[in-house]
Amino acid sequence: MKKIYLLIPLTIYFFINIGCQKNLKPAFGKEDEIIVVADSTYWNEYYDFLSAIFEKEIITPQPEQLFVLNRIDFSQFKKYQNRKNILIVTTLNHDNEVTRYVKSIIDSAALNLIKEGKEFVIKKKDVWAKNQVLVILISNTIEELRIKAFKDKDNLLYFFQSASDERVMKNLYNPTYEKKDLEAKYLKNYGWKLYIQADFFEAIDNKEGNFVWLRRSPNSDMERWIFIHWIDSADSRWLNKDSVIVIRNRITQKFLRTTDDKAYVEIAKEYLNQNEVNFNGKYSIFTQGLWRMNDYSMGGPFVNYTFLDQKKNRLYMLDGSVFSPRYEKKSLIQQVDVTLKTFKTSDELSKEEIDALLKYLK
Repeated sequence: MKKIYLLIPLTIYFFINIGCQKNLKPAFGKEDEIIVVADSTYWNEYYDFLSAIFEKEIITPQPEQLFVLNRIDFSQFKKYQNRKNILIVTTLNHDNEVTRYVKSIIDSAALNLIKEGKEFVIKKKDVWAKNQVLVILISNTIEELRIKAFKDKDNLLYFFQSASDERVMKNLYNPTYEKKDLEAKYLKNYGWKLYIQADFFEAIDNKEGNFVWLRRSPNSDMERWIFIHWIDSADSRWLNKDSVIVIRNRITQKFLRTTDDKAYVEIAKEYLNQNEVNFNGKYSIFTQGLWRMNDYSMGGPFVNYTFLDQKKNRLYMLDGSVFSPRYEKKSLIQQVDVTLKTFKTSDELSKEEIDALLKYLK
């Protein structure tokens, strides 16, 4: 079985001289906006590689960017210090306000590491606002910075993405309106738990097919749904990219059909992206792309995590989809994505957590 490990961003937390403050107000702004503090003279050169890292295009099916870079002058910085995502970019060989500011907030040890080419990124959270992330990129020259940034591009993107996911989950989670009775039912019957918001309802619970389908706002122009499918006595050889496509298409053809039973959901292979990722400590195939009805009548984006529970030898497929023809879908697919990440098997829950949840069984 392959193993894949969490990205561990290189971070100089202890060298930065702007410590986290108490009683901070929540950061605000758009989730996908990164405020970039950079000198205008060199912005085009910075943007050339920063855009390739952060402004990746996803198809939903309309092209949307993961993040949008918004450069500001240093003179405006104080007005933007309460934003969710802040990126400061500069180089040591250029004497400007941004460079002088960065030098003033890092100590000599950090500066020496940067001059020696051993460090180039400083990352910190909750500096001027709660749930805020700050990243400083600094190197000797722009070319050196470009090379180092590209080499560490996955970690840089992950730092902003994971912070955004945490903020989205905090907004979604509400224990008062959580459907704990449904969560308890699935834990007792199937041995797994998923956070279920109050406005999701159970559309299908098929024990024979090992399939649960949860829907939100069905037959509307802002629908979201999640399904969980599992295969017992699974062979680890099934955990590959081709098998994920075959299994998903087989399941959706069987269960996700129109009311007249004439059409069903399938993967639109033209816009498919698959990667090996870490899903809560487990090697997983992550699939992102577009679903559509086989008669091409409707479609939208989906995300899918497929992994093997080695203790029970069970293959899990967790899938979230969006149908929202009139609205931006990037934020909606992020919501179902962070919901999928709340999934835990019974082996990952403590006895106290299990006992507390099972009290909600009807």
